Amino acid sequence: MSKKNFLFTSESVSEGHPDKVSDRISDAVVDAFLGADPHARVAVETLTTTNLVVLAGEVRGPGSITKELMEETARHAIKDIGYEQDGFHWKNAKVQVHVHSQSADIAVGVDEAADKDEGAGDQGIMFGYAVNETDTLMPAPIHLAHSMLKSLAEARHSGAAPLLGPDSKSQVTLEYRDGKPARATSVVISTQHDASLSQADVREIVRPHVINCLPEGWMCDEAHFYVNPTGRFVIGGPDGDCGLTGRKIIVDTYGGAAPHGGGAFSGKDPTKVDRSAAYASRYLAKNVVASGLADKCVIQLSYAIGVSKPLSVYVDTFGTNKVDEDKLSDVLQQLMDLSPRGIRTHLGLNKPIYARTAAYGHFGRTPEADGGFSWEKTDLVEQLKKAF
Repeated sequence: MSKKNFLFTSESVSEGHPDKVSDRISDAVVDAFLGADPHARVAVETLTTTNLVVLAGEVRGPGSITKELMEETARHAIKDIGYEQDGFHWKNAKVQVHVHSQSADIAVGVDEAADKDEGAGDQGIMFGYAVNETDTLMPAPIHLAHSMLKSLAEARHSGAAPLLGPDSKSQVTLEYRDGKPARATSVVISTQHDASLSQADVREIVRPHVINCLPEGWMCDEAHFYVNPTGRFVIGGPDGDCGLTGRKIIVDTYGGAAPHGGGAFSGKDPTKVDRSAAYASRYLAKNVVASGLADKCVIQLSYAIGVSKPLSVYVDTFGTNKVDEDKLSDVLQQLMDLSPRGIRTHLGLNKPIYARTAAYGHFGRTPEADGGFSWEKTDLVEQLKKAF
């Protein structure tokens, strides 16, 4: 039996965190390719460090996406995040592009042919999760950790907090009572700042962004509200720590409240099931919870490279189900084709919609008019209700 009373912690990192800078650049390259050719294949990794950006990976797409354009794309991403510092500057950083053509051995297994459908771009397991703790059907700790950093970033971009830097991290610990989140027992915020600010100054800049994101009465006591615990955070971003694509998959998913697959999302086109099947499983799990068929739901999908259909579909509602789980699994597979092609078609994933996913989580976001975050729609609710 699961615990009912406990503390649980999740963390988030901002768009200016070194790993997130890398994710953003990789996803911006994905968008460049998909914007030129919706069927382009992209697997690009990025390393960032002091005034250096290195792109590497494999692509198959139009020749118009040159190495020069990829460099320009990287610089634009860095500028948009807000890096104009001596140790990391969008204009002055060196950008190396080591991107080459996709392996023919991978292509032959993935591409469709007369005798087979398009196969998965790799083997792997993917998980989706939803829980009715928040309006977004996300676990409350990661939802709040994202919200605080997003609020700080918006204040920085708008000019309301001009002395904060792009790099920041959050950590939120919630007390659960009878299985439901009840209050924050501690909040940790570390944010890059101008050298002119003291730790006390930063604390008071940060405070309203924390309080406004928490439900009324949830704020922790002063002794457990930690802001820049080391006392100073002036040198940050890739100048302070090396960044790599795909190194924040707990932040990208559910904050540790649910299992996740072994593959990262950023830098990959949607033929890669690491990305598309993770989106599909979240979509299905969210619709299950949104329809009231369960309070909590995790879905696992598994694939083999070159094989179109999932090898397994696992559904677990943690005993909160109002309907038979076996039937629920069957119904979900009837409502959505879980082949790589079926997922991309159903969710409209062959679009340049990925740079925006690189920070503040891939899940719990608002669906957008151009197809962004389509996996957050709850358009299966009526069909699920009807099936039961």
